[in-house]
Amino acid sequence: MSFARRLLIMLALMLLAGCDNMQDDLSPSGADRRPDVVLGSVGPQVGQIAPDFTLDDTLYTPHTLSTELGRTRAVVLYFNMWCPICDTHANHMRQHIVSDFPNVRFFLIDYVSGSVSFSRSNQVASGYTDFTVLVPTSDSFTKRYQATMGSTVVIDASGQIVRMNEDYLDGNKLRTTLEALP
Repeated sequence: MSFARRLLIMLALMLLAGCDNMQDDLSPSGADRRPDVVLGSVGPQVGQIAPDFTLDDTLYTPHTLSTELGRTRAVVLYFNMWCPICDTHANHMRQHIVSDFPNVRFFLIDYVSGSVSFSRSNQVASGYTDFTVLVPTSDSFTKRYQATMGSTVVIDASGQIVRMNEDYLDGNKLRTTLEALP
């Protein structure tokens, strides 16, 4: 083995050794390392009670989760960035899911605009005036739900999260989840 090759291997090993606990990443177990869900506790995981919130929509109307749940079978939160992927998902949801579930409340969560007025401009420019868009003005809401672009959260009428941090993809999982609601 040439000196250059040995040197390259040693450098690679040193880099890997410097990446604390990286060996586990190289041979993942597939085990779910999230803490066990304590049923009835408040949190972002499936089986937990969704953290309550009050957020303004793009018309400055406040919406409180607990109030919305009192009026419907479920609430769906779709975390939106106004990007082409989010547009495709939200448009698919609007055309193929929303109308089949009139007793479910759907919200787009604009977690990137940072202000109601900027979010309203994005909503109108993107053609989503038929959707209620909620606007968190800090990142604490998104952190509380551990959500990101395309995350879809389904919260049943009791306030329990029945699906969490599932990317929207093609809507099949969302449809199946909503059909299974009591």
